[in-house]
Amino acid sequence: MPSITIRNVPEETRAELAARAAGSGRSLQEYLRAELIALAERPTMDEWIRRVRERKERTETYLSIEEILEARDADRR
Repeated sequence: MPSITIRNVPEETRAELAARAAGSGRSLQEYLRAELIALAERPTMDEWIRRVRERKERTETYLSIEEILEARDADRR
């Protein structure tokens, strides 16, 4: 399996990541590996927006801002 090296990580960042790893009961390497895999599995923001636009065109679903806010507020009641 290939390896990745990341240089010049600020000490505060490394310390925070190490604390998160310890908090989840994993080594820093295990924690970072899992986080990188999860990151790679998620679409980028551009890809997500493209998918949403395609879905809207396929389903011809269009809501006004007022309808969106009304639905959002209805869930808060």
